[in-house]
Amino acid sequence: MTSLHAPTRLLGGLSPQAFMRRVWQRRPWLVRQAWPGVRPPIPQAELFALAGREGVESRLVVRDAIGAAAGGRRKAAAGKAKSASNAAATDRWQVRHGPFTRRMLPPLARPGWTLLVQGLDLHVGAAHAMLAPFRFVPAARLDDLMISWASPGGGVGPHMDSYDVFLVQVQGRRRWRVAPPPPSAVSGSPDSDAFVPGLPVKILREFEPVHDWVLEPGDMLYLPPLWGHDGEAVGGECMTCSVGFRTPTGPDLAREMLQRLADEAGDAAQDGTAALYTDASQPATATPGLVPVALQRFAARAVAQALRDPLALPRTLGETLSEPKPQVWFDAGAPLPGGSAVQLDPRTRMLYDARHVFINGESYRAGGRDATLLRRLADTRTLPAADVARLGAGAAECLQQWVEAGWVRAAPASEETT
Repeated sequence: MTSLHAPTRLLGGLSPQAFMRRVWQRRPWLVRQAWPGVRPPIPQAELFALAGREGVESRLVVRDAIGAAAGGRRKAAAGKAKSASNAAATDRWQVRHGPFTRRMLPPLARPGWTLLVQGLDLHVGAAHAMLAPFRFVPAARLDDLMISWASPGGGVGPHMDSYDVFLVQVQGRRRWRVAPPPPSAVSGSPDSDAFVPGLPVKILREFEPVHDWVLEPGDMLYLPPLWGHDGEAVGGECMTCSVGFRTPTGPDLAREMLQRLADEAGDAAQDGTAALYTDASQPATATPGLVPVALQRFAARAVAQALRDPLALPRTLGETLSEPKPQVWFDAGAPLPGGSAVQLDPRTRMLYDARHVFINGESYRAGGRDATLLRRLADTRTLPAADVARLGAGAAECLQQWVEAGWVRAAPASEETT
């Protein structure tokens, strides 16, 4: 991995440390030729074929620009109006979800359509490799690499995303117009009034760009969460890769974590170890609709019991953040041959904290040398054969189980780290 303090071309001459300190979640950042010589991680024909596979998350967005013909009249009539009158708000939009056969996609010559494939890094090795330069951002925040293929004029309209994103132009040219977050989004997620009603895509009601850039192959644009942006292919078809980092909301995290704690409590109830509510001293009541105070206290103790373990919340957080997406599955692997280096499957999410190692939604306690080695696997996604051999019996058994589950696999000799 590149030094965190060394200037990089990818970040426009900033080091990763400087980028995180000066740019990250603060402002857009355009870098010309951040990735010189970049090539699409997948050819167009193979991308279209991939969008036809079950288990691949894909969308087709078609825009019929009915506002274009009336653009001159609209501009004259509303020259000082806010950008709620932008053409994207008056166009006809269609959104469909894959899988798609080739006949379900519009002709290449038709303008104004876009094919988006989420999680390309889960299916294409070259796309997974494109994530490596961005590993200065915590992996707990990584969502995926999405690719967008657009015919001339294709795009998804002025919108905003709730994640940090690096937009890498890999083929053709795309014009990006960028606007600050709307007032309703400054202190949190935007409300529904921020979007044009009645459309299958979330088009911003008000969109007043402060930046207007055309990206060529190799150029990259970073956008913080909730910044409005509108990308449109210009001069022909284009491909853009989006490396996204999710920004979960507090309620979303709380819901997922509490659900895991509730599942653990349910397991205790099923195996007979959970305490039952008893009210042998409950008198007859003339107010049967009143919740007994004793039952309220029992419920409060049950919640406190679930949170009594100081590691409960860190454990459930790590399990939640390492949970693969619902459409991800693994093929069983063969036992690990002796003397093998290992690497994580591209679909595997592996994290750690001070006490645990997390992999694909499961948690393991680890300490000492085993913790050091497994953290190295999480950080670099590979572990040399010499380090595999140093694992203790318990950690080695876990590793074998992960291999057999398809989460970890033997690494080619050329990919061993030193």
